[in-house]
Amino acid sequence: MRYGICLCLLILAVSISPSISANETDFDQWLIDLRKEATSLGISDQVLDAALGNAKPIERVIELDRRQPEFTMTYKKYLSKIASATRARVGAKKLVEHDEILTKVSQRYGVQKRYIVTFWGVETNFGQYLGSFNVPHSLATLAHDGRRSAYFRKELLNALKILEEGHIAPDKMKGSWAGAMGQSQFMPSSFLSYAVDWNGDGKRDIWDTKADVFASTAYYLSKAGWRNDMTWGREVKIPTDLMLDGKGPKALADAKTRLKLLEWSRAGIMKTDGKPLPSRDFTARLVLPAGSNGPAYLVYTNFDAILAWNRSNYYALAIGHLSDKLR
Repeated sequence: MRYGICLCLLILAVSISPSISANETDFDQWLIDLRKEATSLGISDQVLDAALGNAKPIERVIELDRRQPEFTMTYKKYLSKIASATRARVGAKKLVEHDEILTKVSQRYGVQKRYIVTFWGVETNFGQYLGSFNVPHSLATLAHDGRRSAYFRKELLNALKILEEGHIAPDKMKGSWAGAMGQSQFMPSSFLSYAVDWNGDGKRDIWDTKADVFASTAYYLSKAGWRNDMTWGREVKIPTDLMLDGKGPKALADAKTRLKLLEWSRAGIMKTDGKPLPSRDFTARLVLPAGSNGPAYLVYTNFDAILAWNRSNYYALAIGHLSDKLR
């Protein structure tokens, strides 16, 4: 069996090596053109050599891009995984540990401390898992590949600009296979728009400087319309005969119908404990992540700010649930 496996691998290597060689040759020419564009945008030869001098297509990146698994996890399972009790316990400790800087960042940007820590926990498990891919090489691989080349080419040029500005060394620019970077997992374009140099050292360091990580997260959310006078939403009970403007629960959720809390109350919606909804003058919409027979939520504008970060109802609800555990 051992010989057979080696023989198969040898046959496979012989069969694919010409295409790999041809692809690398094409990639080298592509890099020459890319360097010309980068140079015209003010990227120095020194940065280009350090970031892309030894770059080759990364087969693993292409494989991950091609084989992204179909999302089949149930909402209940997703929630238990992302907003786990263990993550909540660690998050509570982090809130205490970094209270001084979190308080200052929260006051500056108007984002509650528990949300800043929640995003940190969900994105990189509080800075433990940042990704091990060389970001310029991964982005070059994807930009050359052709499937979403225009998008990744722009992100690669953005990454080179970040390096040119000196925020991180090329060999330290690590992240996910798709180019998300640092403890806040910003794409390069998000970094340029929202990353903050909180400690004033001239670098927006979302890899190693927690103050910059916290401030960058809060600034992103503030620019997405975050309000610190409200929460994200809440789970609710809806009557079986709920009907508004001729629409039942699913139709209301699908249409993202926005109504005042008072209007939802008049329609029979209440808290899960049977008590009335808050009397605040908030606008809310209905979200049914598991369909008509699953849990129901009324969500506020902060929920939409979370969606600006990641356009998944599952993700936004997990952020909400985990942040509630950190109150």
